[in-house]
Amino acid sequence: LADSNRNCHGRDKHIVNADECLMTRMQEMSLDYHFKVEQEVSSSVCAFFGFNGTAGVWRISAVNEAGGWKDRTTVEDMDLAIRASLKGWKFVYLGDVQVKSELPSTFKAFRFQQHRWSCGPANLFRKMLVEIVTNKKVTIWKKFHVIYNFFLVRKIVAHIVTFTFYCIIIPTTIFVPEVHIPKWGCVYIPTIITLLNSVGTPRSFHLLFFWILFENVMSLHRTKATLIGLLEAGRANEWVVTEKLGSAMKMKSANKASARKSFMRMWERYSTNKTTAHILPPFPPRLSVTNFQR
Repeated sequence: LADSNRNCHGRDKHIVNADECLMTRMQEMSLDYHFKVEQEVSSSVCAFFGFNGTAGVWRISAVNEAGGWKDRTTVEDMDLAIRASLKGWKFVYLGDVQVKSELPSTFKAFRFQQHRWSCGPANLFRKMLVEIVTNKKVTIWKKFHVIYNFFLVRKIVAHIVTFTFYCIIIPTTIFVPEVHIPKWGCVYIPTIITLLNSVGTPRSFHLLFFWILFENVMSLHRTKATLIGLLEAGRANEWVVTEKLGSAMKMKSANKASARKSFMRMWERYSTNKTTAHILPPFPPRLSVTNFQR
């Protein structure tokens, strides 16, 4: 942070529940590629990458100059990073900084998270494209990187192409023999892309087959979310907090503690009433009218 025009960002490297289930292992593969390849390369090439909201150190002056936090999309962290970059601030990636993080371990929670991560950037691209193009503080190379590489390729085109190619075109070749795909497009390029995605997590190399199936399934949800963000449809600004095992266990423990307290209060009330009944003397017999006259 010696340079007054730089921000610092640390990577959430240590995933505490990566071995919890097969789904967390596959998430680890995708995130390791995102941090070790995408963010580190972007930091070294043009001093910009998408701030992901976790394990980051910001200068207050950078946040204030960029206009502060805004709630116009569901990716307010990415929004702030792009606006700060357009103001001339640089980003530094520190790959040796380890920060604990937790992944969603249920498909429902992961699906909501991916909807937000796919819909938000597409919606932000729609709102910031003109601002990026007309900006005069950054170079044309940086504008090209943000628009083409950061937004179009990784945040929009990648989801749509993955779904269209793997889930529509390739299955179509089975039922329609006239549809022909060259071997380099059907085998070589997808294989290279898949191997590159496994570079960051060599211990999960044997899970590549499951990772491919998992990513193809998720491409449907991501494509749908991307189109919702681009068209700013009904769920474009939907925010669902990602439920994780740690927070779920805390909530479960809190509910148990609350139920235990309620039970103890009922038991104390019952015990107090029972004790009072034993202490009070019996009620005197009622005098009849005849005894009263005597």
